[in-house]
Amino acid sequence: MTHTENFRPVPWDTAALGIDAYEIEEPKPEELDIAANLPGHYTVRVDPLTPKMLLHKYGFYYCDTLLEPYTDIDHFVAFDDAAVVVCDNATIDSLLSICHGAFKHDRFHRDFNVPAHQADLRYDNWLSQMHSAGEVRGLLYRDKLAGFIATQGSSLVLHALAETVRGRGLSKCLWTPVCRALFESGQTEVTSSVSSTNLPVLNLYARLGFRFRNPVDIYHRITR
Repeated sequence: MTHTENFRPVPWDTAALGIDAYEIEEPKPEELDIAANLPGHYTVRVDPLTPKMLLHKYGFYYCDTLLEPYTDIDHFVAFDDAAVVVCDNATIDSLLSICHGAFKHDRFHRDFNVPAHQADLRYDNWLSQMHSAGEVRGLLYRDKLAGFIATQGSSLVLHALAETVRGRGLSKCLWTPVCRALFESGQTEVTSSVSSTNLPVLNLYARLGFRFRNPVDIYHRITR
């Protein structure tokens, strides 16, 4: 039995989970039946209003609902702070010290079949991959590394704050120069992706003038 063309391999998930990982792009009955019999970790993304009976029939379970924050230059609200500096030369070790354990709202930490250390490793590996590709911006506050944002095109795809600066209202100032740089580079819109349960980040994006669209429910299955 082999996977079909609708099974997209996810190598960074495979590396962290120790089992082949796939996203099923079209959850048809024949695709779900293969997933129920072929060892691997499977992800399906569906519209929240889509009936879920078929997913439950084949052993898929709910993990998260993602929202897409988005804004354009006309709606973006900037919060400037002269103490904030964006740098492109932060070391991977310094970034990993912020990344490791920072993503408690994500779908892998909410997946009861995935141990927490594997969920942490998944994000560490992802950050390392993007750092190697030059896609990670370090965020300095008063000359100390306070967080990072990794970008791909117009999207803020992975970001975190150091534990020492959380809860101080600095996020909006740290996000501002990165968003502004994307607009200045010619991007007409800046987007991201965030769990609907991550209220601090949802409130951050709202303060920066982002709106929300494209909700999607995330379902997982692990077949041993």
